[in-house]
Amino acid sequence: MPVEITWWGHATCTVEDSNVRVLTDPLFARRLAHLRRRRGAPPPPRAWQADVAVVSHLHADHLHVPSLARLAPGTRLLVPLGASRAVPALRRLGHLRIDEMAPGDVVTVDGLRIRAVPARHDGRRLPVGPHRSPALGYVVEGEARTYFAGDTGLFDELADEVGPVEAALLPVGGWGPYLGDGHLDAGRAAEALARLAPHSAVPVHWGTYWPIGMDAVRPHEFHAPGDEFVRLAAERAPRVAVHRLGHGESVRLEAAR
Repeated sequence: MPVEITWWGHATCTVEDSNVRVLTDPLFARRLAHLRRRRGAPPPPRAWQADVAVVSHLHADHLHVPSLARLAPGTRLLVPLGASRAVPALRRLGHLRIDEMAPGDVVTVDGLRIRAVPARHDGRRLPVGPHRSPALGYVVEGEARTYFAGDTGLFDELADEVGPVEAALLPVGGWGPYLGDGHLDAGRAAEALARLAPHSAVPVHWGTYWPIGMDAVRPHEFHAPGDEFVRLAAERAPRVAVHRLGHGESVRLEAAR
């Protein structure tokens, strides 16, 4: 049975494996604080349909409570440990089944295993205060193993923590003209790809949101990361098939296990 991956923009993807739909970092807004969606319409209602949604970390463009509120009653929601304390609005989502996750934790949904893995990124809701919630990636294990990185920097233990995977959803950009620590740009994502050595990859977290009033500030950082990742991946991980999707586009990958 093939695995289908759909990119809805930013870090929001649907991974359908073993007839289970996994939604990553749901963000359905046209505007979020100072950010506006510059490319692609917001995901349609069919994108809100999932058996389980995963949240990688607490930043508002990854844990967006109004978007989570659109998920159907009974949807499983996996969030980092401590999220409900750090984001009290989560407690109002009584229609969802919320599990808090730490690296190494595993949840099984209709036979599909979802394993939390470490990420190197600021896990706080705001850039102040103590670090109480981890930033996570997730490995979805069914017919194939698919790694969703969330937001992360490159770190030495990445391949060991993630383990063997057939597909990798890697962030290659951001929502502003500069990427700080704890992020992958196209070059670092290509290096991560070389270390992970999956069969396929999809670049995410680029070309969707941009700060209002900054259209002329380093516009290549908005437009270029996807193509740059394709180019650099061909140099550093030539055996990996890279699928640069447009918003709402899907790719079906034959399970290799």
